[in-house]
Amino acid sequence: MTSPVQAQSNVLVRRATGAFALIDSLKRHGVQHIFGYPGGAILPIYDELYRAEAAGDVKHILVRHEQGAAHAADGYARATGKVGVCFATSGPGATNLVTGIATAQMDSIPMVIITGQVPSHAIGSDAFQETDIYGITLPIVKHSYVAREAHQIPHIVAEAFYIASTGRPGPVLIDVPKDIGLVEFDYEPVPPNTVRLPGYRPTVKGNPRQINHAIRLLRQAERPLLYVGGGAIASNAHEQIKQLAEHFQMPVTTTLMGKGAFDEHHPLAVGMLGMHGTAYANFSVSECDLLIAVGARFDDRVTGKLDEFASRAKVIHIDIDPAEVGKNRAPDVPIVGDVKTVLTELLRRLQEEQLPLPDQTLAWRERVNRWRQDYPLVVPSYDKILSPQEVIVELGRQAPQAYYTTDVGQHQMWSAQFLKNGPRRWISSAGLGTMGFGLPAAMGAKTALPEETVICISGDASFQMNLQELGTLAQYGIAVKTVVVNNGWQGMVRQWQQAFHGERYSCSNMEIGMPNFEILAQAYGIKGIVVHDRADLSAAVADMLAHDGPVLMDVHVRRDENCYPMVAPGKSNAQMIGLPVLPQQGRPVEQLQCSSCGSETLSTNKFCPECGTKL
Repeated sequence: MTSPVQAQSNVLVRRATGAFALIDSLKRHGVQHIFGYPGGAILPIYDELYRAEAAGDVKHILVRHEQGAAHAADGYARATGKVGVCFATSGPGATNLVTGIATAQMDSIPMVIITGQVPSHAIGSDAFQETDIYGITLPIVKHSYVAREAHQIPHIVAEAFYIASTGRPGPVLIDVPKDIGLVEFDYEPVPPNTVRLPGYRPTVKGNPRQINHAIRLLRQAERPLLYVGGGAIASNAHEQIKQLAEHFQMPVTTTLMGKGAFDEHHPLAVGMLGMHGTAYANFSVSECDLLIAVGARFDDRVTGKLDEFASRAKVIHIDIDPAEVGKNRAPDVPIVGDVKTVLTELLRRLQEEQLPLPDQTLAWRERVNRWRQDYPLVVPSYDKILSPQEVIVELGRQAPQAYYTTDVGQHQMWSAQFLKNGPRRWISSAGLGTMGFGLPAAMGAKTALPEETVICISGDASFQMNLQELGTLAQYGIAVKTVVVNNGWQGMVRQWQQAFHGERYSCSNMEIGMPNFEILAQAYGIKGIVVHDRADLSAAVADMLAHDGPVLMDVHVRRDENCYPMVAPGKSNAQMIGLPVLPQQGRPVEQLQCSSCGSETLSTNKFCPECGTKL
C-alpha cells in the first residue's frame, strides 16, 4: 500500500483495496464489534479485518452459525441504540442470515449486514456458493446494495449507516463480490452523516395543526389511554412519555416492543396489552374514550378483533413511518414524525398555555385500579413442582436492573408479564417471533455492555435452535446467564393444541432426545446448574448471578402450565380466557348491554360509561 497523498479537496486520499475501504469505513462509523463467520467469498474482507483487529481498532466475534451473527448484531443494536454489524460469506453463509434479517426488519432494528459474493464475472453462472442474496432479502430489508465497483464502497457504507439509523430504523444489506474487495483505487473516506439521498427525507417534526388538535382531544378526554410501542424505544422518548402521562394523569400500556418505555412500577402503568397482556390493560383499551398510540403499529397480537379494538375511542396516532399511520386503524389525528420530537413539541405547547387541568380522569383511574385488584397477574404455587411464573419472578427480584433477552413462546409472555424493565433492558423478537433469538441476542448485548448483567430467558425447545452459540460464549468469556424454563414441550404450541385442537399434541413434545443441559454446558466449558425444587431456586439464581462467566441454568417446571390471560383468535381484547373469577360477582367478566341506551360495556362496570345508567 502506497503512502497517503493529499487530494485537491484537502481530503486524505490513499491507494487502497475495496476490503480496506470497507473496514476503514466501518471504523469511521464507530463500529467496535462485528459478529460473523468467514468463508471463501468474504476472505479478502476478513484478511483486512485481521489487520484491524491486530491494531486493536475493532473486535470480531466468531459465532458458530451465521444466524447467531445476525441475532447478536440485533441484540447489540437493541441494547445500545447503535447500528449492529454482522458478516457472512456467500451462498449458505448469506442465506443463514435471512431469519435474523427478517427479525430485525419486523422490529425496526438498525443493522448493516455485509455479505461476500462470488467474483463479479461469475455472478449469474451458478458458481460455487452463489446465491442472489440481494434478491432473496429485498422484502426483508430497509435497503440493499451490491458493490459493483470498489470506489463505491465508502459511499455505500456511509449511506447504509444513514439509512439504517434514521427515520424508521431497519437492516441494510451490502453484498460485496470477492474481486471488488481486492481491487485497488484512490480511496477517499466519506465521513458519517455527510451523505444526501434525494427522495429519502424522513419526517421528523409533526404537523403543528395536528399537534394542536391532539392537545384539544387530550384536554377533553375523561378516559384516555397511552398506548406505547417500540417506536418510543427507538426514539429514546421515555422521559417525554412519562411527562405526558403525568400531565394528563392517564394510564399507560405498552406493546411487547414498547416494554421499558414507561416505568412499570409507576402507578399509571398497566403493563402489556394484547393476546397475553394484563386483564386491566385489555379492559382499559376496550373502555377508553381516547387512545394515544405512540410508536405503535396496531398489530394483530395487540388488537385482537380489529373492528372491536378501542371501538369507543378517538385515536391519536404518532409514528415516524407514514405507511403505518392508518394502515390498520384510521386515526382521528394522524401525526407523522419522530416520537420524541413530536412529544417534546406537544409538551412545550402545554407549558406555554399554562392552563389549569381538572382531575377529570380520577374516576377512570379508580376503575382501572379496580380491574387491577380484581384481575391481578397470578403466580401459582404447587406442592411438588415449580411454576414457570415463580422462576421469572425470582429472576426479577434478584436482578431487577438486568438486561433481559428472551426466546419465543410461553416463557416470553410470562417474562413480559412479570418483569419490570427499564429502557432498552427488554430484548425480544416480537414481530417475527423467532425461536433461537434469545441466546445470540444476549451475546450481542453483553458484548456491547460488558459491565451489565445480561440474562437470557429461554424455553427448552427455543434454546435448542441456537445452542451452539455456547461455544462463542466460552471462546470469548461472554458472561451471559441463560435460564432454560424447561417443561419438556414446545409450550405455546401445546397450549394452543389443548385449547383449539382437541388436545391432539402433534409433534410438540420435546422430551425424547432432549440433552442434559447441565452436562451440555460442561462440555462447552461453561458452568451448568440444574434446579428441580422450589427450595433450591433462590440459591441457584444467586449462584448464577455471582459466577464470573457464562452460566446455563436448567429449571424444571410444571409441564402443563398455561399462559393466561389469553385473547383467543378472532375475539376482542375484552373476551379473555383464563381470568380468575370475580370475587364480588362470582363469575368471569363478560359483555353486558345497557338496557337504557343499548351500548355494550363490561360486567366489571357498575354504571354504563355512555349514559350513566346503573347496570
